[in-house]
Amino acid sequence: MIRQFPVIPTIIVLVAAATMVALGFWQLGRMDEKEALIARYASASQSNVQVVWPRSEEDYEQALYSPSSVNCERVLGFGSIAGASERGGKGWAHVARCILPDGTGADVALGYSRDPNPGEWAGGQVSGIIAPARNSIKLVAMPPQADLGQLARPDPNDLPNNHLAYAGQWFFFALTALVIYWLAVRKRLARPTDEG
Repeated sequence: MIRQFPVIPTIIVLVAAATMVALGFWQLGRMDEKEALIARYASASQSNVQVVWPRSEEDYEQALYSPSSVNCERVLGFGSIAGASERGGKGWAHVARCILPDGTGADVALGYSRDPNPGEWAGGQVSGIIAPARNSIKLVAMPPQADLGQLARPDPNDLPNNHLAYAGQWFFFALTALVIYWLAVRKRLARPTDEG
């Protein structure tokens, strides 16, 4: 007697594989969106027209990689994070947390050095390029402030666009699941049951 074809497990595997394929196509769509976003940022980075410093999170994405300026009325403190100079040297980016005349805050990446301790800076008018900073933004000073070196210019091409790889992974997972399941079903169907 031949074993019966496993209908319910087959439906479950097919639904799972279809979901993986759908996720793969979704990642391809995200790839196109990310490419368009990077192209828009690249265009903004080539512009010489300054934009108003964004005051809310909703405005951050529209302003990224555009020239802007702020008036740092008061410096609340300094921080140092890993950074690179315009020539590619590795060191520290020194960031000042500023209060603007309207009471809102802004982070200003003042410049680059090999010393992790920031120099003295009392604030003032600063121009530069708006760059991403985790879930916020910062102004990368151009020219640098506080006798520091010039930080690398923010480059939108540094943004990760891994969606093609993610899509390939989902397609591969779907194919792998189908192949493994088919081999298991074929082996099961080929094995006769005990009739006694």
